[in-house]
Amino acid sequence: MRLTGLGGHVGAGGGSGHAASATLDAVRALNTLQTNASYLEQAKQERGDLQVQLETMKHYLSRSGLQLEDLDQLKIIHVTGTKGKGSTCAFTERILRGYGLKTGFYSSPHLVQVRERIRINGEPISPELFTKYFWRLYNQLEETKDGSCSSMPPYFRFLTILAFHVFLQEKVDLAVVEVGIGGAYDCTNIIRKPVVCGISSLGIDHTNILGDTIEKIAWQKGGIFKPGVPAFTVSQPDSPLEVLKECAQQLPCPLYLCPPLDAFEEEEQPLHLGLAGDHQRSNAALALQLARCWLQQQGHKGIGELKTVSLTSRRALPLAPVFYPTRPMKQGLQDTEWLGRTQTLRRGALTWYLDGAHTTNSIQAGVRWFRRAVLNQEKPNNGPEVRVLLFNATGERDTAALLKLLQPCQFDYAVFCPNLTEISPVGNADQQNFTVTLDHMLTRCLENQKHWNRLAEEKAGLDPWLAQTSESSSGPLHGPLLLVPPAPRPLNTSSLVFSCISHALQWISQGRDPHFQPSSLPRGLHSHPVASTGAVLLKEASSIQVLVTGSLHLVGGVLKLLDPSLSQ
Repeated sequence: MRLTGLGGHVGAGGGSGHAASATLDAVRALNTLQTNASYLEQAKQERGDLQVQLETMKHYLSRSGLQLEDLDQLKIIHVTGTKGKGSTCAFTERILRGYGLKTGFYSSPHLVQVRERIRINGEPISPELFTKYFWRLYNQLEETKDGSCSSMPPYFRFLTILAFHVFLQEKVDLAVVEVGIGGAYDCTNIIRKPVVCGISSLGIDHTNILGDTIEKIAWQKGGIFKPGVPAFTVSQPDSPLEVLKECAQQLPCPLYLCPPLDAFEEEEQPLHLGLAGDHQRSNAALALQLARCWLQQQGHKGIGELKTVSLTSRRALPLAPVFYPTRPMKQGLQDTEWLGRTQTLRRGALTWYLDGAHTTNSIQAGVRWFRRAVLNQEKPNNGPEVRVLLFNATGERDTAALLKLLQPCQFDYAVFCPNLTEISPVGNADQQNFTVTLDHMLTRCLENQKHWNRLAEEKAGLDPWLAQTSESSSGPLHGPLLLVPPAPRPLNTSSLVFSCISHALQWISQGRDPHFQPSSLPRGLHSHPVASTGAVLLKEASSIQVLVTGSLHLVGGVLKLLDPSLSQ
């Protein structure tokens, strides 16, 4: 079936309403191609044969009207890693844009709108461009379907092919491509001739796909290396670094270790970063090397004069060059924006700290950032300060371990909710997930709450087995407010579970955020004792510090509600 009328027919005369409706139809069609959750399941089943996965992706690419030779024209910077790969890409893209280059940037996941994944010159492609290219690709794949594989690639593969089409048609000077998951098995790895590759900090994540040790994960990440293509990585533990070295030697390709950002700074002239947190310094150092190498490979001048420093590497890899960052490099690092990563929104008495950290290492880095930011903020002298955690986690992550790392932040309340902006899916097509039921998501939130309560009791020196469990806590409850009624327990842990992000934000903000003013409060929002007493405290507090973390999808939902302009 050929779908028409939506593809290339949205023009300037169509009106904004028509354009918005056409884009929504495209996003809904995209959602039928499975979400990332089901893509993960498919990848898990196929992981034994790398060649099959890549051949399937090449087949989809060919049916879309592109060949691998076409991708060779894109002058790609290919980046992977466990933590910081998106930030590294954002720094790199912003630096190169400062040289007057037309940049493409493909990343995942999106926070508010799916168009964020495909950017031109740092901006998500317009609804009109997204709609035009989406239906052009969709119809092409429909017309070329055969019996060898499914007529449509899954969600992430489709978006990857779409990004390649957009970048080629829009004639970008370069494309920064962030790996989805891993590297060797990732569908972006059909890229044959990148200009340069980068690997950010490694850690444990997606173990059901990538392996359960950091060495196995390092092998997956090293799978993006290509013969003769320079690659850079940041400081890593010895064992995964040795694996990366072996991956590079087998091809072979030159692999360099990035010196710390300190080496690029002058005593009186520190480099200023647009992204907060000490952990961003290694991402910035990697971005400097990727940008300079790309400029050098393309024959650009003004790429930074080499600097004489007495750095020696005790590691297995040669050090990448140290140089004087150029003005576009310094400005690029300073001007980088990457929403939902160590982001702060100040709204009167409320301060929202947004960080999509979802691994042990990234949560640790986020905790350091949050505690330092709160410490440096001026203390109120006319009322109490309240700290609130808003948390959710997806997939097979060990949420108990992540929550334990958040305990030192000394939150007064811990709030849990699914990654749903509203209970109703209307108007939330960009954030729909068809593979997980609401009951499943709410049950997961209740489990997270139990983990938090148990950790709080252990911290207080109490036996968690003494806490009795209420009969009503055995399954999910529906309504505006979802929470476990307080069981007889020696300690009130002040934790709540809400059925969607909007209800959680309404309780936390108590109408005190001028940018988030829902027309009406849902009934029962304050019916629980913890909710009602907390509401009084939140209304009287002179300072409310809210950390939103555990999932980029959660952060995206929060941003959509707190900053409606992102949905325009």
